Amino acid sequence: MSAAPTAARRDDPTKVSVASMIGTAVESYDFFIYGTASAAYFGSVFFHTGNELLGVLASFATLAVGFFFRPLGGYLAGHYGDRLGRKTVLMWSLAIMGLGTVLIGVLPTYAQAGLLAPVLLILLRIVQGIGFGAEWGGAVLMSVEHAPARKRGLFGAVPQIGIPAGLLLANGAFLASEAVFEGDWVWRVPFLLSIVMVGAGMFIRMKVSESPDFTAMKDRGEIHKAPALEVLRRDWRAILKIVALRLAETGGYYITTSFMLSYVVLAGLTDKQNVLIGTIVGSALGLLSHLLFGALSDRIGRKPVFLLGAVFTIAFGVPMFLLVNTGAGIAVVVAVSLGLLLSHDPIFAVESSWFSEQFPRDVRSSGISLGYNGASMVAGLLPFLATALYGGMGWIGPALLFVLLGVISTVAAAFTAETAPAKLTEPDRVPA
Repeated sequence: MSAAPTAARRDDPTKVSVASMIGTAVESYDFFIYGTASAAYFGSVFFHTGNELLGVLASFATLAVGFFFRPLGGYLAGHYGDRLGRKTVLMWSLAIMGLGTVLIGVLPTYAQAGLLAPVLLILLRIVQGIGFGAEWGGAVLMSVEHAPARKRGLFGAVPQIGIPAGLLLANGAFLASEAVFEGDWVWRVPFLLSIVMVGAGMFIRMKVSESPDFTAMKDRGEIHKAPALEVLRRDWRAILKIVALRLAETGGYYITTSFMLSYVVLAGLTDKQNVLIGTIVGSALGLLSHLLFGALSDRIGRKPVFLLGAVFTIAFGVPMFLLVNTGAGIAVVVAVSLGLLLSHDPIFAVESSWFSEQFPRDVRSSGISLGYNGASMVAGLLPFLATALYGGMGWIGPALLFVLLGVISTVAAAFTAETAPAKLTEPDRVPA
């Protein structure tokens, strides 16, 4: 791949990465508060059933709806990111996500509106899915394409911090809301707070320049009329590989967080707040671990760091549930935080750089957005599937599902080429 011309404006990579991270944190907050609310509240608020397990299953089904529409958001973001620019897509994705989230905060409940309530919830979840699907590709490309070649792992990991930061904010908002408010306001307030965060994210993103790689593409007339279709035709194998690579990270993440919230209640093990605390601890550690793993990938390669997380996922599936099954608060906190720190973080930290380096710049936004969100469509079903497996097999069902995700991603990583410039001896192989 050819390097971007030196004439293209390149902002300070730290400034660009931090701006991308803040916007990603806002969108992640919006998306994750739904996961927390669906596990802890929406089963009874929006679905009229006297069976607690069925209520959770119905709630997780609406959670999955958002994931099903993320590929559409990824397709649109990739198409327009490769045609109009990465920055333009980022602004629109944040606005769409914020609108869907705030409106959920004012929805009528089933007791107030009957069947209309879950229908409106599903429609707004679709809006959220499209907005969040459009976010990730543009955010990481702004960071990676502004960064020096040999520091793409580090700077690409910065917007990834927005995910644990968003989760940290989401769970913190629910813990604070539970302490201050009562009734429906407990789950409404975290959604309504989104309007403030979206405004701040929009303001910050306006201050950064367009990606130098996109500017070079535009100047050289390299823009395709249908870049998303072009990458599907030309690089479909790489897209499928990214789907498989992500399963341990994204699927394991939602089993560790969203499913675990409902599991401890359904099994009568402990208060769900212990899972929230574990998620907060793991997310706080992730603010540093992502940077460390990203920088490490610049030195030893993307693949070894990725495999650390994928192999840990295989090894930790059963022990994680054994720790949670003790019902001891500290054991639950340790299990959840370790699952995030060593299963999720090493994988997620290198995805932005490793995935971006799999595609040429003319279809890069489309390629990574389609692969990333294709995996999300699978992951969206996993809290529902884990709950169903628990209902039929007990705790070993979701534990083995967690292990299986690690196996799939480990095998996919074994067949994916290393791309870190420090590990490529030929100068012309350094990806642009």
